[in-house]
Amino acid sequence: MKKILKAVAILALLNTCAYAQEKDSIKIPNSKLFEILSGKLVSFDANQLKEVVISDTKFAQRQEKSGKVIEVITAQDLEKKSGQSLPTILSQAAGMEINGNQSANGKNLGYYIRGGRNRQVLIVIDGVPVTDASGISMEYDLRLLPIDQVERIEIMKGAGSTLYGTGAATGVINITLKKATKKEIQGNAYVNIGSNNTADNHKYNGQDFNQGLSFNGKHHKFDYLTSLNSTETSGMSEAQGENYEKDFFSRIAVNQKIGVAVTSKLRVDLFGNYDRLKNTFDDSYNGVTSSDNINNQGKTEQFRAGVSSKYTYNKGEFVFNSGASSSKRNLLIFGSEFEYKSKNVSVDAFNKYSFSKQFFVLLGTQYQFSEMNFDSAFGKIDNEKAKFVIVDPYTTVVYNSSFGFNLNTGVRMNSHSVYKNHLVYNFNPSYLFGKKTPIRLLASYSTAYITPSLYQLYDAYSGNINLEPEENSTIEAGFEVKLYNKKITLNTVAFLREEKKAIDVDANYIYYNVDGKSKAKGIETSILVDVTPKLTVNANYTFNELDERLQRLNPKHKANLAVNYEFTDRFFAAINYQYLSSRIDAFGFPSQFVKLDAYRLLNATLKYELIKNRLTVFGSATNIFNEEFVENVGYSTRGRNFKIGLNIIL
Repeated sequence: MKKILKAVAILALLNTCAYAQEKDSIKIPNSKLFEILSGKLVSFDANQLKEVVISDTKFAQRQEKSGKVIEVITAQDLEKKSGQSLPTILSQAAGMEINGNQSANGKNLGYYIRGGRNRQVLIVIDGVPVTDASGISMEYDLRLLPIDQVERIEIMKGAGSTLYGTGAATGVINITLKKATKKEIQGNAYVNIGSNNTADNHKYNGQDFNQGLSFNGKHHKFDYLTSLNSTETSGMSEAQGENYEKDFFSRIAVNQKIGVAVTSKLRVDLFGNYDRLKNTFDDSYNGVTSSDNINNQGKTEQFRAGVSSKYTYNKGEFVFNSGASSSKRNLLIFGSEFEYKSKNVSVDAFNKYSFSKQFFVLLGTQYQFSEMNFDSAFGKIDNEKAKFVIVDPYTTVVYNSSFGFNLNTGVRMNSHSVYKNHLVYNFNPSYLFGKKTPIRLLASYSTAYITPSLYQLYDAYSGNINLEPEENSTIEAGFEVKLYNKKITLNTVAFLREEKKAIDVDANYIYYNVDGKSKAKGIETSILVDVTPKLTVNANYTFNELDERLQRLNPKHKANLAVNYEFTDRFFAAINYQYLSSRIDAFGFPSQFVKLDAYRLLNATLKYELIKNRLTVFGSATNIFNEEFVENVGYSTRGRNFKIGLNIIL
């Protein structure tokens, strides 16, 4: 009976986008209290949840069996960061810099991991990679996703193309959206109101509004979730300067999920999302020096829909994840209209087979289709031509020995409709010493590729149909140690990344593959200390040593510190500190370089549960010392601001 309850708990925990492991793989202490109802896990310790990861194998296993240091941000962690945006939360992780998260909400974002840029970071939502085929880098816009719809985040750094395909060169951000609860119907409503000032503006009135509601539940074999978020922000000019007009930002995000447990072995989930952004912005739009413009405006609409299913059998499981999206962006710049349209389809089917409790093999094939349209008075790109298909078979082998040695290795054959085939692979051993020496040694060598975007291939002025995929390789070595009955967890990883055939623009504004290699090396270290059951301290530090071509907006030193204290089970406080060293920014063509000064931010949050399990309120202060700093040349950043909010469980 214990084994049956254990299996049910694991399957409930890994519902939708986490994948089940062998029944004996995840040990649940007898001292923990669980309530299992209709296959749903009601109570689970947050620290145990952190120990289960999926990003490096696509099926769930204990983190101690993984050969990677994977940073996990749980639902409990997110609750401690009330009022913060998804980019701001991600930017607090070791090795991560989300540039633009401290600027006006409409500012476009830059994703920087280990000297990489947007095109080298892959974002996955509920098992489906998300992209925008009309973008120069084809990246997903994190501004579309409100943090209130997110349940859990896993961040895996390093080359991950063996499992995830194109774009997974410096990191994979694996996001799980919220799921239905066990009740037949439950509602949730929240509202946050805050100021939105630069350091030289002290009008702390309401200029940042975030509100939403959701309904979810479970009835017999069916469960459902519907959520709506609305965000409106004003009060800041995107361009840095006095007496500039205030730019606005507006977002609507709708998330719908329906799931059915067809049988005890087969589950099917359907999802649909609609996201819309509206904003005004200043010149120029893509991260160079900016000046005020009262006419520039943009609108982005994206639809996503898909189906995921999982069939579990005696020796393994078969998973089918699919998603399709269409997006439309309309920009008005200098009085001229620019329209971008795109469609993306991703289908990923894989089978995990367990030869034994220690030996697993994953076989899969991923299909991706992308097309785009671009229309303006200055040129066009027609989707009859601007499209490509990717078909990638892949395999991963995982061996977890009984004496501490673990191995994750795999290979993927990238088959692209424009360029020739491309092979990527990974080799990731690790060793876990015994309980008396709680150290895990890690090492890996992995390769990755980045497909040229449709814009880079087919733009009438700068496109180059002869572009080859960018190649990346990463070697890592490190350790993780857990001391004093896991009250202290320390990990450190050193890495060396090389990129070849990087895509750049030449003096004639034509995209080309750069000759030679560029290197990035560095160290990432994190420490988590449970000082007492009520007091935790979490800190991380990142050091990057980058070749000149990779240095733009990548800080050499970055540190984060978070101190969390629970006064009671209903009253919580947190203090966060962040330090970024000086960076290099560039603007113009040919590029002009400028040094941005280092800066420090101190933030604080108080949270109180007024009515147990019903009503929670919070207050936060950001950039408490009102420090003036620059994220991008010519763009505004936030000074001291305050926010209050409440959350109601209906």
